[in-house]
Amino acid sequence: MGELKVVALNQVDFSANAGEFIVILGPSGSGKSTFLNLIGGLDTATSGEAWFQDHQLTGAREAALTRYRRDHVGFVFQFYNLVPSLTARENVRLVTEIARNPMRPEEALDMVGLGTRMDHFPAQLSGGEQQRVAIARAIAKRPDLLLCDEPTGALDSKTGVVVLEALTRVNAELGTTTLVITHNVAIRAIADRVVNFADGGIASIQVNAQRMSASSVGW
Repeated sequence: MGELKVVALNQVDFSANAGEFIVILGPSGSGKSTFLNLIGGLDTATSGEAWFQDHQLTGAREAALTRYRRDHVGFVFQFYNLVPSLTARENVRLVTEIARNPMRPEEALDMVGLGTRMDHFPAQLSGGEQQRVAIARAIAKRPDLLLCDEPTGALDSKTGVVVLEALTRVNAELGTTTLVITHNVAIRAIADRVVNFADGGIASIQVNAQRMSASSVGW
């Protein structure tokens, strides 16, 4: 930015196994969102390498990154980004119409516990229900990688647990590698691994030998 140089990530060395559920913790400005954007193909690194399986993301053209995001990655953000004029079913169908091997919108909504709310518009749904529609939209393409940036940040604790249960169910049933960014340290109890970010790097990685269920998380 002009003469000011900001290093968002520095000397980060990380890999994830297929089917892992990983929680990423760290204060604002620690680099965790930049890290997620690089993995998701939303941003490109100025140095180093980022890989998905045998595909190198660093230096890939925008068309290749678009195919990568379309075919392999599901995104869930803090704000739901639903189309207000479309029902829950129609919001999910937006993804299934362009994916290679999608599940039916009804199947995705059933998986997150919204089988009876498919024909409701976002304004007719609670915050937690809207976030679960966003999760259903993200998983409907059967992604290899599910990236979640503060998925419970706008929710109360009880509703947040319901959303986390939906994420852990997707991880278990689809085998989707799941990375969740959060400020809530309690969520680390449901992870296979916890990665702590600080000052643009990984401060520590902790393996959770006794992963808890989402309903057991204390807020």
